[in-house]
Amino acid sequence: MDFTLSEEQRQLQEKAYRFAVEKMAPFSRQYDREEKFSREIVKMACEAGLVGCFIPKEYGGPGYGFLEVALATEQISRIDLGLMMAAMGAATFGSENIVLFGTEEQKKKYLPRLVKGELLSAGAYTEPDSGTDVVSGRTTAIKQGDEYVVNGSKIFITNGTVCDYMITFCTTSPDAENKYRRHSLILIESDRKGIARQKIAGKMGIRTTDTAEISFKDVHVPCENLIGQEGMGFYHVMHFFDVTRTMVAGQGVGLSQGALDRTIKYVQQKNFRGRPLATYQRVQFLLAEMATKIEMIRNITYKAAWKVDQGQIDPSLNAMAKYISGETAVWVCDKAVRLHGEYGYQDDCDIQKCYRDAKILEIYEGAKEAEKLTISRRLF
Repeated sequence: MDFTLSEEQRQLQEKAYRFAVEKMAPFSRQYDREEKFSREIVKMACEAGLVGCFIPKEYGGPGYGFLEVALATEQISRIDLGLMMAAMGAATFGSENIVLFGTEEQKKKYLPRLVKGELLSAGAYTEPDSGTDVVSGRTTAIKQGDEYVVNGSKIFITNGTVCDYMITFCTTSPDAENKYRRHSLILIESDRKGIARQKIAGKMGIRTTDTAEISFKDVHVPCENLIGQEGMGFYHVMHFFDVTRTMVAGQGVGLSQGALDRTIKYVQQKNFRGRPLATYQRVQFLLAEMATKIEMIRNITYKAAWKVDQGQIDPSLNAMAKYISGETAVWVCDKAVRLHGEYGYQDDCDIQKCYRDAKILEIYEGAKEAEKLTISRRLF
């Protein structure tokens, strides 16, 4: 096995980290406090070639694999997970389905404009009564002639009020005997009549991302907006999550590394009884534990993403990477706050933001209990 990254991959890492330090870090605290979504940062990320990394070159993208997506995600998340999501992770979220299942016309129409920053997308999957259990979704898209008429609601939709279109999980065959063949994915432009969008404010973390509740009332959408096959929506979404979980795992690696970076700097500057905290063995041992756990999740994340790129998608391994990276990020940030002491609890300390941001990694794109279910089922 060769664990060496290519020169191109190392350059991508450096570019992503430099972009985060230079373009994101100066606005991190302000935008977090204001809960501000920044189109300017999204545009700059597009110009830097960091948006739509997974989009093939023939559609204007860099044509990277999911390992490169994880590498770039990790580096930006070291600085600010929320701004990473706004500028890179969520700007194209849901459009992976177009790459995976879309028609040639759909790919040419939407993908190049995502890379240029002319469009923002969203993935509208979660509903008020069905989060992880997506198959229980009640939003309907009933075919009438050459259109679907959509009714229902979605909640906790990233980019919900700022997106130009959303890949929406809808029930198209409510009476199908097989409940897993009742749903389809439909691209719905956000300016269609009958759509209402409301921003959700007051999130614990990743406040610089836009999150919304969306309702559909007799929204007419042409049948040509169907993504993939009708009745295969559940399977399309599961495949989508199988590959994008490696990106979320990369977020956990980056956030954890960023918390460790800040803590190492702090314990060398902070004195206790006339000595830097870093000289105390108890502190050194805790830092060693943090570094070891981070390296563990880094390796499982890289392996999972690499296997996706090799066409060897392993849902169990991807679930392991996403589950353990999120849990580790929460653990690392907890220890980082403890080592910062009272200062780590203050608003002007970046480590408290890391702590707040970390928790979402155990929740979105499948709660960690869902990941454990995926893993355990495959053990038998």
